[in-house]
Amino acid sequence: MDAVRKQLVVAVSGVKNSGKTTFLEHLLPILNKKGFKVAVIKHDGHDFEPDVKGTDTWRLKNAGAYGTGIFSDSRWMVVKEEPAPDERILLELFPEADVILLEGMKSSAYPKFEIVRKEISEKSVCRAETLLGLVTDTDLSIPGVPCFALDDYEACAEIIKQKSHCRRQFSLDFCS
Repeated sequence: MDAVRKQLVVAVSGVKNSGKTTFLEHLLPILNKKGFKVAVIKHDGHDFEPDVKGTDTWRLKNAGAYGTGIFSDSRWMVVKEEPAPDERILLELFPEADVILLEGMKSSAYPKFEIVRKEISEKSVCRAETLLGLVTDTDLSIPGVPCFALDDYEACAEIIKQKSHCRRQFSLDFCS
């Protein structure tokens, strides 16, 4: 039976400043070494400035464009001023990715690793049934959820590898 290619989408969640980006910075090289093509989509709870002041796209936006696009031989970017899209629209922009990591999305149903750092928070903010693991330096534990040290990136990457392999071989329901 030929395996159907299915992307694995995993969120890395936690409260603001819990270390989500740092976790992803360490996890990405490990996933790349394991042969995965990985994309990351970050949810920003605040507004962000996509263009640097003075660039051509910044100038065109300030002149009245509701959207801008820029591309070169090796990359492209599109910025549109509109209400936030459903993240599934953004997922569709990476059809070649094996794994898509979402930064944020703590209330979503996506499987996730939650980062809980004692300087920032002492409790989980995600639904337990969505957690692949709790990544923490606290004594917090959740029944049925594996716990990992803040720097146990390899073990977390291995869980992603196992879930991704399962998705390629079987239906999504089989692997839950």
